[in-house]
Amino acid sequence: MGAIRDALDRARNAVTTRPIPVRTGTRLAFLLKKEKGSTAAVAARLGVSQRSVQRYLKGDRAPSPAAAAALEREVRQDWQPKVKARAEKEAARRGIVVETRARFGFRAPGGTTDDARLRRITQHITPENSAEAFAAYRAGASEDELAAIVGGALGESYFRDGGRRAQGLDVELTDIDYIDIGY
Repeated sequence: MGAIRDALDRARNAVTTRPIPVRTGTRLAFLLKKEKGSTAAVAARLGVSQRSVQRYLKGDRAPSPAAAAALEREVRQDWQPKVKARAEKEAARRGIVVETRARFGFRAPGGTTDDARLRRITQHITPENSAEAFAAYRAGASEDELAAIVGGALGESYFRDGGRRAQGLDVELTDIDYIDIGY
């Protein structure tokens, strides 16, 4: 995955109202319910054999660290989808906050204040740009496409200040050191 997709995943998973199940058996039961009882489908999601899933269910074997991490990731992804969808819809309506340290490139002469450099920015982006980012995320956009959307949103909200300055400034987001998204 990429930094922006991971940040959106973290923000999406942070809005749940109940913690995910702790025990392996409970997590597997949850995934089995989501997959309509198919141990083969659960095994495919976890990257293990169907027989391994059956052994985990019976308690004959504990999942390897990699399988346990995959199990947690898959349960977290499917946990409370209605709560996550409602929070995402509200965030798209109100806008999201992006905090990042990244290199912002501009089309400007070298040596000016618009010269590309690492910047730390925390900025609320508009509801329209937030909705566009969520739509691209749900559609499975690549990291480069998400970077273009988030970079454009930060360009409008932070650098162009909603159209009040720096008209025509073209912003490019690259070299992300870290990014955190909140809603």
